[in-house]
Amino acid sequence: MHEIFSWNRSLVLFSLHRSYFCPITSSGECFCFQIAGAITLDGNLDEEIWTNPEGWNGNFMQYFPSDTSASKVNTRMKIAFDDQNLYIAAVMENLGPRKYVSTSLRRDFRGEQNDAIVFVMDTFNDKTNAFSFGINPYGVQREGLISNGGNRSEDLSLAWDNKWFSEAKIFENHWQAEFVIPLSTLRFNDEAQNWNLNVYRIDSELGERSTWTPIPRNFPIISTAFSKKLIFEEPIKKTSANISLIPYTAARMSRNFLEGTSEPLTPAFGGDAKIGIGPALNLDLTFNPDFSQVEVDQQVTNLDRFEIFFPGKKTVLS
Repeated sequence: MHEIFSWNRSLVLFSLHRSYFCPITSSGECFCFQIAGAITLDGNLDEEIWTNPEGWNGNFMQYFPSDTSASKVNTRMKIAFDDQNLYIAAVMENLGPRKYVSTSLRRDFRGEQNDAIVFVMDTFNDKTNAFSFGINPYGVQREGLISNGGNRSEDLSLAWDNKWFSEAKIFENHWQAEFVIPLSTLRFNDEAQNWNLNVYRIDSELGERSTWTPIPRNFPIISTAFSKKLIFEEPIKKTSANISLIPYTAARMSRNFLEGTSEPLTPAFGGDAKIGIGPALNLDLTFNPDFSQVEVDQQVTNLDRFEIFFPGKKTVLS
């Protein structure tokens, strides 16, 4: 009897050490806590909601190289919300001190060689469309929309840009991230009790990709067919209208020095508006559109014989 007690005790101490003394929830759901206090976005995770060991989720499984093994490194995350925002904390542990890979500091980075943590939220529980929010250890953001169930890598569009905030910090044996996503950025059913959720991590040191919900390797890592439930403590509500206004002002003038003629200064005003009418319906308005006021296409070097298609970035057309 004495030997059995001693063995169990050593096993418990090992588990606490591996998780930085934070118990990991092993259920198939992630509980989303409703909070009343303010959260300072700094990446330190020192607020009471984060220091409380209850509600952390982990036990990630490998997606690559093996989809039947537990992840070699621990990853844990916790989610909370209030009337205005969704809050996410994530801690990505390592086997020891290391350096991190980031092929680009440009927003909406791509590539499986980048260290990153990505959250995929299916807010309508249809396992067809989802929002994707990710960050790397250097604080570079990426967000996108997933369609068609994420059955192909082309189903992830990074052309979608919206307002959300995040911070990341690197420590000796881990890095951690903190997200603040305004609820007005997301589309969801009012009074929703739960969403579908999955989380995946890319670790460049081990060449490992791991997911919170196990995904077979013959499916893309962005597949929405495999997810667990994000359960809200109280039904999540919409408290503000989803309206975006983009005004512009411009002016022009010309002068012909050879003929000595000129045109007077001519001002121009206009703008675009995007209004969310329903969970899946937008109203786009424009007044006196100026098609020169548009973000330029990303520079791409094309070395094959196939065309390159760029998304339309004019607000009224997107």
